[in-house]
Amino acid sequence: MSLPRLGGLWMIVAGLCFAGMGVFVKLGGKHFSGAEMVFYRSLFGVLAVFALVRANKLPAWSPHWRVHIARSLAGLAGMLLLFHVIGVLPLSTATTLNYTSPLFLVVLSALVFKERPRRGLVAAVVLGFIGVVLLLRPTFDANQTAAGLLGLTSGLCAAIAYLTTRQLGRLGEPAWRIVLYFTLVSTVGAGVFSVVVGGFHPFGFDGFAILLGLATCATLGQLAMTRAYQEGDTLTVGSLAYSTVVFTTLLSILIWREAVPVQSWLAMGLIMASGILAAKVTPHRASVIAL
Repeated sequence: MSLPRLGGLWMIVAGLCFAGMGVFVKLGGKHFSGAEMVFYRSLFGVLAVFALVRANKLPAWSPHWRVHIARSLAGLAGMLLLFHVIGVLPLSTATTLNYTSPLFLVVLSALVFKERPRRGLVAAVVLGFIGVVLLLRPTFDANQTAAGLLGLTSGLCAAIAYLTTRQLGRLGEPAWRIVLYFTLVSTVGAGVFSVVVGGFHPFGFDGFAILLGLATCATLGQLAMTRAYQEGDTLTVGSLAYSTVVFTTLLSILIWREAVPVQSWLAMGLIMASGILAAKVTPHRASVIAL
């Protein structure tokens, strides 16, 4: 199996993990603010990765720490913006705007890595986004322009974070170190933000279980996504990121018995077709990094 295809498989694993994270975010919305959930997600993640580093005596310091900081800040900004926009716009609209990140990746990859977007790959990304729009059926009012722009900005921040992850992969940085820096910066940033906007809410066993599940899914998803962008083609992996929407819909059916119309099943078919098309048109080339 070629390494680009392995990168795609890692992104599917990440999609499943992030869908699980979304379930816990939905459950935790009754107890915590968005910034709090970002903080606890990051705190549990950094503790888990740091324990792994200490147990295996891995070197945490990186000579490329500036790139790590830039990638971490972009990811943190994208998460905070997304949680804010979810509170202002309908969830479907906010999610759809955030999923413009693969479209931004097409432009950024051409500008930064001088990668010439192939027509089939661009078509796969656009096809996947059309599927997301059909599945989520977003609504958008004229008086919500500012929030809409923030939602687009969250997608841009996510694209920058994904692209910087690819850059770190080319520099030889392992996935665990990228996640370590990201969760550390996110813990500090989200913690400060939470204190400024209203503080922390107390929680019992149920709240702790929700936060633990959220953090576990998020950390595993982050590791899988990082591995995907290191081993796979940037745009192929970006297209397969739409798998999160499919997994989220399926989990909603299983957990909350949500009815899914025919239009939604068609949309999921388009999303999966975009991932298959992306894998087909990606040339078989050597991995950019060996882990």
